[in-house]
Amino acid sequence: MAVFQSKKFRGAAESGTFAARYRALMAKRPFWLFGLPFMTVIVAGSFVLTPATAVRYEKHDRRVRQMTREEELGVGKSGRRVNIKDEYYRLAAKDIDNWEQKRVKRLPGEHDGVL
Repeated sequence: MAVFQSKKFRGAAESGTFAARYRALMAKRPFWLFGLPFMTVIVAGSFVLTPATAVRYEKHDRRVRQMTREEELGVGKSGRRVNIKDEYYRLAAKDIDNWEQKRVKRLPGEHDGVL
């Protein structure tokens, strides 16, 4: 029985191409032709993407900033100045001990939770 060679057959048309020469050199020096360029791209990408990420966070910081107490009070639709004494007396004037629990009206076909 015949023994096959371990080398792959490469035709004459394929032997002179750039890919064939690169493949031959790659077998001899894999780190210099694949590993080093790959690591260079990774490190260079890190340096290129760092300013882009910084721009993203700077934009976020411009949009979200610390608000003063006065600005917080004026944010809502009913933004009015709050005085703690006025709030106390306004709450004290209401009868908070006399109240009645009422069920919320359900939509048609919605389960009402009653067993």
